[in-house]
Amino acid sequence: MNMQLWNPFQEFEHMLERYNKSGGGNLGNQMNTELGIADWAPSVDVEETADKYLIKADLPGVDRQDIDVKLENGVLSIRGEKQTEIETGQGTKRHRTERFRGSFARSFTLPDAVDAEMVDASYRDGVLSLSIPKEERAKAKSIDIKVS
Repeated sequence: MNMQLWNPFQEFEHMLERYNKSGGGNLGNQMNTELGIADWAPSVDVEETADKYLIKADLPGVDRQDIDVKLENGVLSIRGEKQTEIETGQGTKRHRTERFRGSFARSFTLPDAVDAEMVDASYRDGVLSLSIPKEERAKAKSIDIKVS
């Protein structure tokens, strides 16, 4: 009988790998069932100011033409694909690949009071930035109180 050294960390890593590949989740990234076919989901920051919502998505290594942003029926969707790098060097062996590649998707349900016609998107240094203005009726208004 041969004895093997048990490595619990390696077993845990394999378990997480199987979980992610089965569509069980992307550890903290929520996706609806329609978008569940994606290989990975980019990390995002969502902020709100008095007059707009700001969404920033990390998409390192993704070409701008491979990103599709849609706002439909109050749902903002970010989809695309990060292309696989092709090895060109002879004699090169890849020992480990941890960077995400393949199709990606995220979606967000927006409040009713956003101005869908004025959404602004920019992409710089691997970060997709979306600015979604609020309609006038959604902006907070101050009311003066008179003292008598």
